[in-house]
Amino acid sequence: MRAATLTAVGSIDVREIDRPEPGSDEVLVEVGACGVCMTDYHMYHGSFAVETPLVLGHESAGEIVEVGSDVTGFAVGDHVAMNPVVPCSTCSACKRGDTHLCANNTSIGGAGKTIIDGAFAEYVRVPATNIEKIGDLSFREAALAEPLACCIHGADRSEVGQGDSVALIGAGPIGLLLLQTFRNRGASPIVVSELDPNRRELAAEMGADYCVDPAERDPVEAIQDDVGAVDAAVEVVGKTETIKQAHELTARGGTTLIFGVPDQDATMEVSPFDIYFDEVDLRGTYALTQESFERAVSLLSSGRIEANALVTSEIGLEDIPAAFDRMEETNGLKNIVIPGNSE
Repeated sequence: MRAATLTAVGSIDVREIDRPEPGSDEVLVEVGACGVCMTDYHMYHGSFAVETPLVLGHESAGEIVEVGSDVTGFAVGDHVAMNPVVPCSTCSACKRGDTHLCANNTSIGGAGKTIIDGAFAEYVRVPATNIEKIGDLSFREAALAEPLACCIHGADRSEVGQGDSVALIGAGPIGLLLLQTFRNRGASPIVVSELDPNRRELAAEMGADYCVDPAERDPVEAIQDDVGAVDAAVEVVGKTETIKQAHELTARGGTTLIFGVPDQDATMEVSPFDIYFDEVDLRGTYALTQESFERAVSLLSSGRIEANALVTSEIGLEDIPAAFDRMEETNGLKNIVIPGNSE
């Protein structure tokens, strides 16, 4: 089969490799679509070190073409979405339901303690426990189930409910999925700070009550003028400057949520007295759980999340490096790899 293989930092080769054979508890999926993620970007650029050669790609959906001997509930021809986080199911985190914090997890093409070949390929093998049927949902929409599940988990971490105010710092693909996730929870008002005018326009179309251009106005002052301090301020950029902005916007008793991925050596100062006195929660959110993945597929299947508007490029395997260039320039939103479209 053809696969886009990371062979070294900054080098991806499309090559013929052996088609994987599913184990007794696995299925083989013909990949219909796979999203390009910032995790892939960091692996490609070496800021997240991985052993090569490795097939990346972990936001995927496709059709089952082979079923392991012990698999029940799935059949050849089923259309499914893939959860790339394979927990060990025996550690303490797994036993309490925090499968994303598994001490021994395996990742299919993404970040994890152990990483196996992912879905930038014509076929990928997946444990049957890690797939969800998608019915008539298109593959390109279903490929967004994984990032949406991360957003659902993040929204759970924020504890936002009906009528709670939210500020989102950043409106890229994840920020726009978070916006819709919070809208589904009844958050109000929701304000977005975003540099790119096209992303601000799309955020308004997707339900943002206010949109701020941080190049024109200080976002903290602008949001405080428009809505005041908020119950939850969510940073979706991954920079200390914008994390500080989110924290300044958080009301007493509220939550600052770090969703964007900061540099591993990044540091920032916070006032422990203010956290104590104002009862502000400073929280992180990481990856997805098996439960949030199931909910993501349900939301996409019922049309409660607008996914198609986030896809700005459908590409073949050969075009993945060019997609990384567009991501670096914040050009467009979501790139979706269609392996069958490759030359």
